[in-house]
Amino acid sequence: MRLGLVTYSLAKDWDLGTLIANCEQTGFAGVELRTTHAHKVESDLNPTQRAEVRKRFAGSPVELVGLGTAFEFDMVDPAELQCHIEGTKAYLQLAADLGASGVKVRPNKLHEDEGVPRDQTFAQIGRALRQCGESAADLGVQLRLEVHGRFTCEPPHIRTMLDYADHPSVVACWNSNPQDLDGGSIDGNFALLAGRIGLVHINELWSDYPWRRLCELLRQSGYAGYCLAEIAESPDPLRLMRYYRALWQLQAGV
Repeated sequence: MRLGLVTYSLAKDWDLGTLIANCEQTGFAGVELRTTHAHKVESDLNPTQRAEVRKRFAGSPVELVGLGTAFEFDMVDPAELQCHIEGTKAYLQLAADLGASGVKVRPNKLHEDEGVPRDQTFAQIGRALRQCGESAADLGVQLRLEVHGRFTCEPPHIRTMLDYADHPSVVACWNSNPQDLDGGSIDGNFALLAGRIGLVHINELWSDYPWRRLCELLRQSGYAGYCLAEIAESPDPLRLMRYYRALWQLQAGV
């Protein structure tokens, strides 16, 4: 396993050059670029700009692991749903053009208060994931479903969505949530998604989340990908990143 960075918070204001340089200096091997942030890696890049971004990563030791979007497929309005599906497909194409291995999407909420049964929402999400997963397969990238949202972040629900999707290019992005411990440990919830995890988000390593056990389970499942740190801003980000990497190496046993 390798350590990388989610640019959602700590790196949200860094341009692409600063981001790559900071990761290189601190030993972070990869990044997931959050869309709408200062790096400005978006689906409106023209072919020349896409080639330049790809070249910048190819010329550095930092890997572009993926693109982190806020596209979601639970909405009640069909037109809004279709907009998110088409947006996802555009970023899948961008990921392929940049040499990234995948795009992150998310479930966000249920709509039972609007009269929509939760299983209907799960099925709708699954159908959208499958549709986008087919595009991902054609492009040779993954579609990563983040374990996210109120209620939708519970691993049994994520498993249901993946089962509805039923596509090998649609995988889970483990998100290291408190709900992972429902039942007293992460073992049971992890088992629901083992073998279907394409990316891992981690957060504050000082918390009582069972980081070492998570790393053990990941290794046992055959996961050899990235653990991406999603951590808050700091007035001394490079120092924070160096300390974070040292602590992660202890927890991960690498």
